[in-house]
Amino acid sequence: MRIRFFPILAHVLALIAVAPLLWILISALKPAEEVFNFGWPAQWTLDNLQYVLLKIPMPRFMLNSAIVSVAVTVIALFFHSMAAYALARLRFPGRGIIFSGIMSTLLVSLPVILVPLFLVAKQLGLLDSYAGLIVPSIFHAFGIFLLRQYYLNIPRELEEAADLDGCGYWRRYWSVILPLSRPVLASLSVLFFLANWNAFLWPLTITRNPDLRVIQLGVSGMQGQYASAWNLILAAAVIAAIPTVVVFVAGQKRLVDAMKTTGLK
Repeated sequence: MRIRFFPILAHVLALIAVAPLLWILISALKPAEEVFNFGWPAQWTLDNLQYVLLKIPMPRFMLNSAIVSVAVTVIALFFHSMAAYALARLRFPGRGIIFSGIMSTLLVSLPVILVPLFLVAKQLGLLDSYAGLIVPSIFHAFGIFLLRQYYLNIPRELEEAADLDGCGYWRRYWSVILPLSRPVLASLSVLFFLANWNAFLWPLTITRNPDLRVIQLGVSGMQGQYASAWNLILAAAVIAAIPTVVVFVAGQKRLVDAMKTTGLK
């Protein structure tokens, strides 16, 4: 009885989690007069999606979010992996203090440092620019922590073998550590991309130029301009969610493939 109960409970919880997403998708394909009607629409339509893509600069918003998300993900993974490798393998004075300082930043949320961060960005001339959207979002202590913990579990024999071949620290990192880091880098790439794609507060603070609006600001702006047109707002939400689903599925596949080829148990 207990064995049968848990699968049923798991299916019920999964249905509860997926139901709002299905409702948004179905509502985006309904005519405006049927948005709040329960059940299947009397007539399916793509007019809502077409209006959002053609009449609203949604492609521009998605392009801005893609540029920021990809740039932050690539740069963050590169620098985070180097910092994590140094904290995990190199011996230098103050290593523990530096790591503790990095971890302490997890206790500080963005709203707390929003004003000083904005003032620094203003002094550096980063307002209303891609650099202003990208640079402050690169550092994240969680990425360094996760990579450091992963590197601590990599056998030292692999680096010692590279050392016998005459490899320095940089060659060990590039040729040995980085290829073995593909599983954790795949996981972090998905997390970083999703976090930056869904970013709202910092882009709202740093940008005023409509051409630099990211997807979340675009959808939020529609709630004021199209307050009563929920069919269009839901259609925009569906379009905004498509890249996140694609990245998650693609990242999950890369993660499994990387785990098969790492050579680590």
